[in-house]
Amino acid sequence: MTSSITSGGGGPRGEAPVIRRATARDAKRLTRLVRTSRAYEGPYAPMVAGYRVGPDYIETHEVFVAIGADDRLLGFYALVLSPPELDLMFVADAAQGLGIGRRLVEHMTGEARRAGLTGVRVVSHPPAEGFYRSVGAVRVGTEAANPPAVMWDRPELVIPVDGHRP
Repeated sequence: MTSSITSGGGGPRGEAPVIRRATARDAKRLTRLVRTSRAYEGPYAPMVAGYRVGPDYIETHEVFVAIGADDRLLGFYALVLSPPELDLMFVADAAQGLGIGRRLVEHMTGEARRAGLTGVRVVSHPPAEGFYRSVGAVRVGTEAANPPAVMWDRPELVIPVDGHRP
């Protein structure tokens, strides 16, 4: 089976995805994306098994979705403003490697700038640390495991906004 998502980012002709504010109606799709992400297979699966992105979460935080052709969900992020943290960021498995994550981070830093932030903390899924570093994040520490919810240490990074360094 061939995917119609192309390296241009969103649809069969390579048009860029639309990034828009999430609504309560997106909650089920966001939850499904989190729970079915291949990034959380194997030993990481328990962390997302019962995870839910609810309408209340979407209304409370800065949650944005990347939508491609045919209203296809390509990814999303959730920015918490106080204290500043990228709480969630997921890219659909079929859209991995197409620049969706970079577009979401660029959008997120724009939102952070508008909110007057100089940096955004990220406690990364260990395999995603390389991605965050590739978009300018700087490692500042390690978040210790917190059993039973999180059984492994995670890298703590900061994504600078407008050149501010952590």
